[in-house]
Amino acid sequence: MKAIINVRIYDYSHFIDNGFVVFDKKIHKVGSMKDYKDEGYEVIDAQGKLLLPNFVCSHAHIYSIFARGLILPFHPKNFQEILDQMWWKMDAQIDNEITYYSGICAGAEFLKNGVTTVIDHHASGKDIIGSLESLRKALNEDVGIRSILCFETSDRYNVKECLKENATFAKYHSDMTAGLFGFHASMSLSDKTLSEAKEVLGDTPIHIHVAESDMDEDDSYQKYHKSILERLDEHQLINENSLIVHGVYISDKELDIVSKRKAYMVVNTTSNMNNAVGLPDIKKYQKHNIKVMVGNDGLSSCMANEYTNAFYSTRLLNKSPLANNLGDVLGFINNAYDYVNKILNIKIGRIEENYLADFLLVNYTPFTQIDDSNIFGHIFYGLYPNFLPEDVYVNGKELVHNYQFTDKSLNTKIINSRKVSNRLWKTLKEE
Repeated sequence: MKAIINVRIYDYSHFIDNGFVVFDKKIHKVGSMKDYKDEGYEVIDAQGKLLLPNFVCSHAHIYSIFARGLILPFHPKNFQEILDQMWWKMDAQIDNEITYYSGICAGAEFLKNGVTTVIDHHASGKDIIGSLESLRKALNEDVGIRSILCFETSDRYNVKECLKENATFAKYHSDMTAGLFGFHASMSLSDKTLSEAKEVLGDTPIHIHVAESDMDEDDSYQKYHKSILERLDEHQLINENSLIVHGVYISDKELDIVSKRKAYMVVNTTSNMNNAVGLPDIKKYQKHNIKVMVGNDGLSSCMANEYTNAFYSTRLLNKSPLANNLGDVLGFINNAYDYVNKILNIKIGRIEENYLADFLLVNYTPFTQIDDSNIFGHIFYGLYPNFLPEDVYVNGKELVHNYQFTDKSLNTKIINSRKVSNRLWKTLKEE
């Protein structure tokens, strides 16, 4: 049993200015240092550092990490051309080895940023079958972080293999991983594909891009004479706990469907700004009593950055500094913990007894008074812009110590990934 002492503790709900945590895989005791009793623990003196729960990334594309530095002919005029000239060209060449090493590299970056649960939306045209297992092995076994995975079903792939891969992985469940049922977007899914998916879906929640750009919504009206979410709902695909991702161009009527089906909206404002597609109206989602979470859509591995961008962009979109507040950001963070706890059947996101010991230590010296009334203001404005945890734990095991991986073999795997990414780049540039 270990004890972290002389530590500031904050779990986005409760604050202890000088406390202790006793843990192994789970947290056994939490309290103020005035109540601490040494019972032969392995003691870690935090010397006033801040202890926080680890982050969740609620929508990622892990394979995209190998696009970093890639130079291809790229002059898109709209969102579809971004897909055609970059992402669909790239994911069509991904096999299981590339999937595995992208999991190593992205997982390692997430870990160093204190992100230890990732909800990923995977795509790999060369190898569909076995791709989620390749990703799971990299993330869960070799990096040591949690994952909720699915494959991006699309008519540009072998649909039967997409459906089989999703259905097979959805049966896999542990405290480290589980499966959702993945779809790319309405514009790459025929009615035939949606009907076939319904036959094997069961009650598995879906994970799908919806109206990331106006082209997706326009395509649905032109081909099917209905909105995307009306179309998905008519096919009875929106199970409870489904993830509706982006939602930049959805109507109030569609939001009523999301709310009725008890699905979640996942926003990715950094990516939306990068692709110049527009911004999600988070306030409108909240008016429909829809729970909102935040993802990175394959960009920054730092969720502190994603939360700040979601906050500021909402104020900009609504042209009001009162459009949202820090309580909204707390809601996004806690919604993600609640979601993961339901899907994985675990307890993370609190520094309380019987919660899993998934937490991090970070240096933060406040320049002003800090207490339970203003602690999140300190974290959001003072810590998030410079966020880099010193130590990161998952299931009570220290995976990052003094900013370095405790498993040194992970560094070797990251170096080896260069050969794999070079092979991918060579293929892309020869096309």
